[in-house]
Amino acid sequence: MTETPSTLPALPDAEWSRILCVVAHPDDLEYGTSAAVAQWTRQGKKVAYLLLTSGEAGMQLPPEEVGPLRAEEQQRACAEVGVDALRILNHPDGTLVYGLDLRRDIARMVREFRPDVVLTANFDVEAYGGLNQADHRAAGLSTIDGVRDADNNWIFRELVDEGLPKWHAKALLVAGHSQPTHAVEVDAEAVAAGVRSLECHAAYLADLPNHPVPAEFIPEILREGGRASGVEYAAVFRVFDLGGLAGS
Repeated sequence: MTETPSTLPALPDAEWSRILCVVAHPDDLEYGTSAAVAQWTRQGKKVAYLLLTSGEAGMQLPPEEVGPLRAEEQQRACAEVGVDALRILNHPDGTLVYGLDLRRDIARMVREFRPDVVLTANFDVEAYGGLNQADHRAAGLSTIDGVRDADNNWIFRELVDEGLPKWHAKALLVAGHSQPTHAVEVDAEAVAAGVRSLECHAAYLADLPNHPVPAEFIPEILREGGRASGVEYAAVFRVFDLGGLAGS
């Protein structure tokens, strides 16, 4: 097992121009990662979000009401961190299934957006202090394979017929991992934007009993990342080099 270094090195992201974030639900990127997104977009990088579901099963209201509501909240969250490319797919919330359909949809987005790197969230069985949610696990595994599929013209040949030739991403980033390998330093402005992005999910958070106040715990998550990397604030990631990261 790879050991986490005592001080996490900075992510070599200076030359990146496009970053694709793939997660299961609205709000999945707003627990620290969106601060890094805010930092990246202020640097002029283009960041796109691909949400595999609309999170329609995540509240006590009927799903047909929740889906549009959560999509609106995600749009506002994206605006807070400079993201104007948001795509939400119609895979079923709560019963997301790892398989060819999900891999194909992710590969399609990778080929369309042509990112330098792809980012997803922790998909381990044990995560976030407990057992990880089923959709998170399916989303992460599908993202790994979808990124690889995107780099092979002979997998999902119909994508080539759609005018989408293969695309190679340099690395896969996993947020929320218990063994991060790299850090992205974020400043106070990015921290504040990250807090606001989670606050945009107001109806969803109000439906969760005893959910902590974003302004109280998001900065602490980022301070913890900063302590691990020798700066005040940082978002941390486990990074898998897919070829080309060192030369980015």
